[in-house]
Amino acid sequence: MADLVHLTAAGVSVVLDCRGTALPAIVHWGEALGDLTPEQLAGLALAAAPQPIGFSADTGVRVSILPEQSAGWQGHPGLAGHRDGTAWSSRFGVTGVRRDADGVRIKARDQAAELDLEIDLELHPSGVLRTRARLTSTAPGTYWLEHLLPFLPVPAETTELLDFTGHHLRERSPQRTAFTHGLRVRENRTGRTGYDSAYVLCAGTAGFANRHGRVWGVHTAFSGGARTVAERNYHGHSALGGGELLLPGEVGLGEGESYTTPWLYGSFGAAGLDELSGRFHAFLRARPWHPSSPRPVVVNTWEAVYFDHDLGRLTELAKAAAAVGAERFVLDDGWFGSRRDDTSGLGDWVVSPDVWPDGLGPLITVVRDLGMEFGLWVEPEMINPDSDLARAHPDWIMAAGDRLPPPARSQQVLDLGNPSAYEYLRERLDTLLTEYDIAYLKWDHNRDLVDAGHPGTGRAGVHDQTHAVYRLLDELRALHPGVEIESCSSGGGRVDLEILQRTDRIWASDCIDAHERVAIQRWTSLLVPLELIGSHVGAPISHTTHRSLPLDMRAGSAIFGHLGIEWDLTAASDADRARLAEWVALYKEVRGLLHTGTLVHGDVADPAYTVTGVVGDSDALFALTAIATSDAYPPGTVALPGLDPDTVYHVRPQPPGDAPDGNAAAWGAALPWCTPQGVRLTGRALGTSGLRLPVLYPDRVMLVRATAVDDQAGRVVA
Repeated sequence: MADLVHLTAAGVSVVLDCRGTALPAIVHWGEALGDLTPEQLAGLALAAAPQPIGFSADTGVRVSILPEQSAGWQGHPGLAGHRDGTAWSSRFGVTGVRRDADGVRIKARDQAAELDLEIDLELHPSGVLRTRARLTSTAPGTYWLEHLLPFLPVPAETTELLDFTGHHLRERSPQRTAFTHGLRVRENRTGRTGYDSAYVLCAGTAGFANRHGRVWGVHTAFSGGARTVAERNYHGHSALGGGELLLPGEVGLGEGESYTTPWLYGSFGAAGLDELSGRFHAFLRARPWHPSSPRPVVVNTWEAVYFDHDLGRLTELAKAAAAVGAERFVLDDGWFGSRRDDTSGLGDWVVSPDVWPDGLGPLITVVRDLGMEFGLWVEPEMINPDSDLARAHPDWIMAAGDRLPPPARSQQVLDLGNPSAYEYLRERLDTLLTEYDIAYLKWDHNRDLVDAGHPGTGRAGVHDQTHAVYRLLDELRALHPGVEIESCSSGGGRVDLEILQRTDRIWASDCIDAHERVAIQRWTSLLVPLELIGSHVGAPISHTTHRSLPLDMRAGSAIFGHLGIEWDLTAASDADRARLAEWVALYKEVRGLLHTGTLVHGDVADPAYTVTGVVGDSDALFALTAIATSDAYPPGTVALPGLDPDTVYHVRPQPPGDAPDGNAAAWGAALPWCTPQGVRLTGRALGTSGLRLPVLYPDRVMLVRATAVDDQAGRVVA
């Protein structure tokens, strides 16, 4: 059996104390410790051991990955459940520890409660740590599970917490609190990941920011109800944890039945949030199925035509899209059944003969002949009461007993825990993907799960629904491996690492107002790399905020993601289409950099400006964005972070983002470095002394390119 286990990768060490029969405890999670002998590991554990003080336990409290009251722990328990009121307090004894290249599997048993437990702990080559637990009942009858939450410890120096809140059109809005004694619980009961989920719950040293401070963060990877917690107590213990939020009676384990928690992911940054974020990005990019081909420029029809589907009009839109350089054309809501507005037709996944008498084939032919892929919007998990499916199978609608949940968006939820409903949906989607040349599905999910039970029994059904969706996506991807899928949920309501195991991008928000998107995309990218974040150029007047913004701001912010266009280009001026084509051309030039490089953010003293960049081996692109008016006139300097300190870079404005209206030239003399010749400076100078900011109107962006040069010959590095 293992003793003290030391896992290390990418500058991170995790030391797990597996001595004895109690559940293992993490002794260290943070900076790499180097090569340690067994004696040194034992010394590390001894140095970190708490002093026995004789209150809850004379021997001192050992807090495991799954804390137990039977060990003297008086905080939040890792496991809560019972057998009709008994077996409510577990006491697991370790029966085996198996070590492999990336992690550890611990097996344990509670003889009295008749429960078996497995805990997986893995350290990925990116430095991302993840853990999950599997509980099995070994006795007749039912063990009613209330929660199973693994915990990862953080040091006492973490004095601040960062997590997220938000709502439709303003997803992932950051909030900070002090990390004080007690339990901070972030629960999501919406039946999807949620707009206001904790997302990444971070604990860090005082004032931690993008580029400084030590910070630890966890993400609960689940697309249904979830609970993420931070706990600090007077015993000197601090930890972050997370797992599924189970509804009453949702999981009862019969003899031989098991429950597995979602993965709890953890990341550490010795130098701020960018390092923590970079580990998550490296983890996702290392997946064998991670998108590797250039992310195509998308045109989505929603804000261009809404439900007004007409072959002639959409043909003209497709031609305009192709002319500016689009590579994928997505037909949004309104193509099926009676779906002429959002009150009917959901569930009837048959092409509408009224709108498309010859099917979707003619439009797909137009799109393919123009050199673009064809994509289609679906919302498979939902059903309108005004639909043929609901009239034929009212028993397929999720409900808590005989009453229907209150409607939302004139829709209810299709019970995918019902095998017949599941098979119907699988057959319909498979038929669509087989019949038509569809390269992409925009998979939407437009309401919370309220009173979401299985009709007939009335039992809570969010757990079953979530896992059925995973199974459905897995089966469809196996049947149609070339089809990409986007996770959309009234915008950014379903963004988590488990849905991203099955999808190829997420829709960050229904709000494509560039002013709002600066913050939405910045914080979405804390977890998700840019190539997986849908980011569209909208109309001159935003459909969701009615804010008017210039094209260069809309496009200059949108290229920092997976670029798309959601705008009726047939109504745009020739000048706007020509300018948009320039931005599309730039995106195609730099998407290899944006989607493989390291995402960085400046810690800018002036709150009116943000600095976002992507740094590659010899190339970098930065966006200097004014989100308000500055107190300084003219503004001061900003650092360009993340560049190699010893490399010389040619730094200059990047067309077409080189001259936003209101740039320095409009205020008098041009800013000296803002010329095609620019300046040549080392990465060290750019990361410390930096560049003088241009004077910009609010909601304007200037792009800056930094390309490595051969300092001897003065040539740009190829």
